[in-house]
Amino acid sequence: MARHYSTRSFFRQVPNALLARYFAGRGLFKDLDFAAMKETKPDALFEAWLELPEDQRKTMDAEFQEIFELSCEKGFRAIIDEARWQMQADPEGLTAFVETLSALPNHYHRAMVTYLDHPECWKGATRFYHADTLPYWRKRKNLGHKPAAVDEASLQQLADQIRNYFHRTEGRGNNCVVEPFRRGELDYFFAYPEDYTQQSIEWVDGEFAPRPHNPAFEVIFVYSQKDGTLDLNFRGSRKAVEPLQGMFATTILKLETLPPDPKDERIYDLSQLGQRGFNFVHGVGSGIEGAAVRKLRLSSRFNKGERITLEADTTDDPEAIYDLLDKISKATPLHLYNVTQVEIAATVVVDADKPAKIVPIRITYPNSCSLKYDELGMKLRDMLEASGIEPKEPEAIGETPKPAEA
Repeated sequence: MARHYSTRSFFRQVPNALLARYFAGRGLFKDLDFAAMKETKPDALFEAWLELPEDQRKTMDAEFQEIFELSCEKGFRAIIDEARWQMQADPEGLTAFVETLSALPNHYHRAMVTYLDHPECWKGATRFYHADTLPYWRKRKNLGHKPAAVDEASLQQLADQIRNYFHRTEGRGNNCVVEPFRRGELDYFFAYPEDYTQQSIEWVDGEFAPRPHNPAFEVIFVYSQKDGTLDLNFRGSRKAVEPLQGMFATTILKLETLPPDPKDERIYDLSQLGQRGFNFVHGVGSGIEGAAVRKLRLSSRFNKGERITLEADTTDDPEAIYDLLDKISKATPLHLYNVTQVEIAATVVVDADKPAKIVPIRITYPNSCSLKYDELGMKLRDMLEASGIEPKEPEAIGETPKPAEA
């Protein structure tokens, strides 16, 4: 379920003592008795908040939204990952840090304490959290195992090449900055080139009018020296993917050129999901209570563009989709179709104090999956692998005819 931010709700969730510390650091609300306010009843604070100048509120509201974003399990994991890097020379301090945060009542407490007391962990944690929420990463293999260069000269080289590329090809990217972070065995690089000037209708000092501004777009590289792989997240033209990979290879890995990419011939074996009785395998303690196929897309093996899409409610009957499949098989020769897309509804306990939730997983032939690479996504990928669905080399699963159109 999506989480929605509001200032009043944020004040309800964060302890009064922490709110008092935050505002005291900014010299605000000195006359407000935070101790006298009832927890989760911040009416007096909210009224005082509304009296502040708009510009002052905007700055703090942006900070509150960052804290809100990290006030969840995924945010806490990102905080710990950054703390491991920041406190690598002080293992006892790291242990104390994790134990102290873990003992707090909830994730709002943990995020606010980190923001107030451990600013060195904040920026990296926000970057990791954001990266964990992004789908559709593009992987490049065969990059060797050289360490990533993180010196200023190398970072500037990468920024300059990204800037020049987008300026030359798309007319944007006049400026660019690259920020490196280390997360376990992975090197993260967040690049922020300047986007096209945009104009939005905004309220500025009480006036409602168009306002031009220069946002940044992002390019994220995640390099594994151990595996020799590079994951790239870029929401733009596919034509830019290989040039961006090449820039990383030459500036950060110091390779003469981008090595050839072995074509990924792996495919998801979706045919088995079109058959009744398929069992999903998940580990004990994974939090996964079950999974069911609720949507199938069938593509003709011979007529390009000819598809049949089936969807069923599996809430009460996990095999409802197969009952529907049996019905249409009486009028349609299904052997002339291949399964090219499935949607799986996985029931997962994410929070021990809350009911299990339904997590959709969309898999498309040949090797596309909607799951992210966060903690939940990796658990569900483990389930797909244990169930024999994860991508395999074609020869490993036999001669499967390629659909006319995936």
